[in-house]
Amino acid sequence: MKGALVSSIFTLFIVSSAWAASDEQSPYAQKQTETWLQLQASGKAASPTLQINTAAERDLSLQRWLETYKYKIPEYYEQEAGGKFSAGSK
Repeated sequence: MKGALVSSIFTLFIVSSAWAASDEQSPYAQKQTETWLQLQASGKAASPTLQINTAAERDLSLQRWLETYKYKIPEYYEQEAGGKFSAGSK
C-alpha cells in the first residue's frame, strides 16, 4: 500500500513537471518567433507584386462586415441560450 502511494506521488510529480516544462518556450524558439514577427511588421519580405482585390471581392467583404451589425450583442447571455450540454453517460 505504501509503495503504491509513493509510486503514485512520484508519477504525479514527473507528469506535472513535464507538463509545466512543455508550456515554456526555449530561448531559440522565442528568438525565432520575435524575428518572424519583426519581419512581418517591417514589410521587408513583402511580395513586390501587389495583390489587388476586384470590385466584387470588395463588395462582398463590405457586405460581410455590415452584416455583423445586424444583431445586437446582448448585455448578458442566458444560461439556456446556448443549448444543452451533457457529459458522461446518457
